[in-house]
Amino acid sequence: FLESSPGVTDVTFVEKEPAERHTIISWEQKNSCTLPEDLKNFYLMTDGFQLTWSVKTDDTPMPLGSMVINSVSKLCRLGGSSMYTLPNAPTLADLEDDTDEEGTGDKPEKPHFDSRSLIFELDPCNGNGKVCLVYKHTKPVVSLDTEIWFLDRALYWHFLTKTFTAYYRLLITHLGLPQWQYAFTSYGVSPQAKQWFNMYKPITVNTALLSEEADSFVNKLDPNKVFKSKTKTLVIKKKTPSQPATSQKSHTSMTTSKTSSLAGNSSRK
Repeated sequence: FLESSPGVTDVTFVEKEPAERHTIISWEQKNSCTLPEDLKNFYLMTDGFQLTWSVKTDDTPMPLGSMVINSVSKLCRLGGSSMYTLPNAPTLADLEDDTDEEGTGDKPEKPHFDSRSLIFELDPCNGNGKVCLVYKHTKPVVSLDTEIWFLDRALYWHFLTKTFTAYYRLLITHLGLPQWQYAFTSYGVSPQAKQWFNMYKPITVNTALLSEEADSFVNKLDPNKVFKSKTKTLVIKKKTPSQPATSQKSHTSMTTSKTSSLAGNSSRK
């Protein structure tokens, strides 16, 4: 689908070997939790996932789409260590506030950076945030129930899916477009990201999200016209109107010269 889209180039899929079963068991023992069955089966097929693609602008490929799922070795825990190596350095757990809103009604309870939750990074999102595997209940023992959450750059949590399989489908159907995870936040994707959403419409795009007030400043770009070859536009349109003009000028000059010569002859006579 990507390769057939206009302007898309360098679609690269990195094939990875399956993770060793003992590697998964070692990870579970180290972190005192059990991987969800669907994620464990995924790692037994491929130790992570990576697909990238670019768009061609002015004959120069520009990296755009990125789909990443960390390998088992990079499935690191968040909030467990200090951000700095200084004594008494702050950690993510220091951000916890007892007045944080708990889950009510259809809003699920948010993860915690302290010991109440276990959080592991699935996707670094190219620095736009982090997609995390979350064990929300760790006491008295770590619960087997997990969820997939998005942690934005302001360290706010946004619920994505209940299972890894559902998140994997979201990742694929959104084509790895920049900041696509923000489509599941209350403030939505940025205007620049909306341009790419409008150009390469994800299969599950939320059209209501893209049709809000931002319509007034989002250009409706047609990728077939944007990536149209420039050589085709260099037709001889500019030369055609100039040719009759020059011939008309030469004809006019010839006429005036003839008229002036005739007038001179008549005056001489």
